[in-house]
Amino acid sequence: MRPLFVVLRVAVAVAITVAIIAQLSESLGFWRESGITDPTIQVVNFFSFFTIESNIASAVVLVIGAVQLIMRSRPDSAGYTLARASVTTYMVVTGLVYNLLLRGIELPQGSTVGWSNEILHVVAPVYLLVDWLFAPGRSAIAARTIWFVLVYPIVWVGYTLIRGPFVTDAIFGNDFWYPYPFLNPVTSADGYLSVAIYVVVIAAAIALVAAAVLWVSRRGQTAESRLTR
Repeated sequence: MRPLFVVLRVAVAVAITVAIIAQLSESLGFWRESGITDPTIQVVNFFSFFTIESNIASAVVLVIGAVQLIMRSRPDSAGYTLARASVTTYMVVTGLVYNLLLRGIELPQGSTVGWSNEILHVVAPVYLLVDWLFAPGRSAIAARTIWFVLVYPIVWVGYTLIRGPFVTDAIFGNDFWYPYPFLNPVTSADGYLSVAIYVVVIAAAIALVAAAVLWVSRRGQTAESRLTR
């Protein structure tokens, strides 16, 4: 079982990395053809997508997890298990939001690489969930740590909404930039009210997924095997 998940974790981490590089390369070419000589802002925008950040974090966690499966036979540390629970939550939500709300909608990163898009929004989220459910080493973590899982999404939303009005979108000629249309108060029907509703709904979805992920970590664990309470 361990050798299988070592191979799978490394393979998915490599696939995520290649997919991100391929999309960034495609976007750089698109920006260059659009007349942008200094793509610094566009590169920052690229790495401001929740999808990109979650996938990068997932690749790092998967590589660390592969090494741990090779080097140790005891249960994973509470810290690593919590990091793994966090990226699993983010990736599952990424997959759900993309496939329910964003599939088929042009996003402001430039030209989209189809196979890269599928890896980042479908393959990686599905694997992270499978890995969480079936890979060895997972230890139990306390329900109260859900607040740790929610910190990054909250910070990301704050960063996105604060930064958005001050970024010029050279591709579409706008004096604002938001990575996803449901976070854009300028184009949303009811402005910030629409954005607030989406944020609350997605926050609730993240909390529910996080609660389920943490519950799975404790399922079947004895009280003595729990690392935190």
